[in-house]
Amino acid sequence: MVQEAYINGVSTRKVDDLVQSMGMTGISKSQVSRLCSELDEQVQTFLERPLTGDWAYVWLDATYVKSRTDGRVVSRAIVVAVG
Repeated sequence: MVQEAYINGVSTRKVDDLVQSMGMTGISKSQVSRLCSELDEQVQTFLERPLTGDWAYVWLDATYVKSRTDGRVVSRAIVVAVG
């Protein structure tokens, strides 16, 4: 939960308030930093993993255009998919 809050931008100081509001014992800034540094290590390991072999993928993108529907102009998404 602490790492989830950190990822979502909750400051280390506010994490203590969050933890206490959930009925748990408070947590210090240094404890939050230590827990989150473990997360940073896991992310770094993931980012540096070897990418070998074939990888299937789907790339999606969209743009919005105005179009006339039932006598009025509406915004519609045009989706492009490449796989």
